[in-house]
Amino acid sequence: MQVITNSTVRAVLQARPAISRKGDFGRVLIIGGSQQYGGAAIMSASAAVYAGAGLVSVASDLSVLSGLHARLPEAMFIDYQQPFVQWSSAVQAADVVVVGPGLGITSFAVELLRKILQTIQPTQTLIIDGSALSIIAHEKLTIPNTQLILTPHQMEWARLSGVAIEQQTVAANQAALAAYPNATLVLKKHHTEVYHQQQVQQLTIGGPSMATGGSGDTLTGIIAAFCGQFGTHYQTICAAVYTHSAIADELAKTQYVTLPSQVIQTLPHYMAKMIHQS
Repeated sequence: MQVITNSTVRAVLQARPAISRKGDFGRVLIIGGSQQYGGAAIMSASAAVYAGAGLVSVASDLSVLSGLHARLPEAMFIDYQQPFVQWSSAVQAADVVVVGPGLGITSFAVELLRKILQTIQPTQTLIIDGSALSIIAHEKLTIPNTQLILTPHQMEWARLSGVAIEQQTVAANQAALAAYPNATLVLKKHHTEVYHQQQVQQLTIGGPSMATGGSGDTLTGIIAAFCGQFGTHYQTICAAVYTHSAIADELAKTQYVTLPSQVIQTLPHYMAKMIHQS
């Protein structure tokens, strides 16, 4: 198993061309949030914006709108309670679709996820996170042929794979991931592991300061932004995973807890520093 280092980040990040437009840096759609868990979608979208995604939209419950626009005026909003046919074009237009942060496991969420999975095209990147992972496991939904990234914590992976936490060895995880050809698995844990076919890399940074609500949602947004800008590749995903924890580690030198909002605010500075070092 290889170790993810900052050299991966330096290899992936690219300085922006002098002549650029927002469409050059990825269209990201975050589908998630609910009346109870609206913050999850907001944090995921915020991370995507601050990590450089060119256009970010959030499809969520209408109750999320005021908080999203107060905190992140750069993002666009879609009321996902509207008939899906009215906004399915937004799903089709996205380069990267994230589904799950704060979505919940209601009957509405189940049916919405079914429609999303039926709409995604092979050329798109689909990141399945949070509630969506649990729904897929419980409902046994079919995941389409696409550029797929799964971002479970260990319990979510246990539900999806059938591999109990104590049995989640590298070999067992690789065998379970074979059910999702060409998928990349970001298994969130102490020393997060990133799998793609026979490739496995491990994160050796990060710590307990990150053990707070919203950290996973933030990571998902960073992955989405990196894929939208630099292409959906194994190393791109590893670079996003490293970036998230590297920022938290730096903040943890003087803080007891590293809030996701602080990690998000630091993203542009960290990325600029890494580009200048490469």
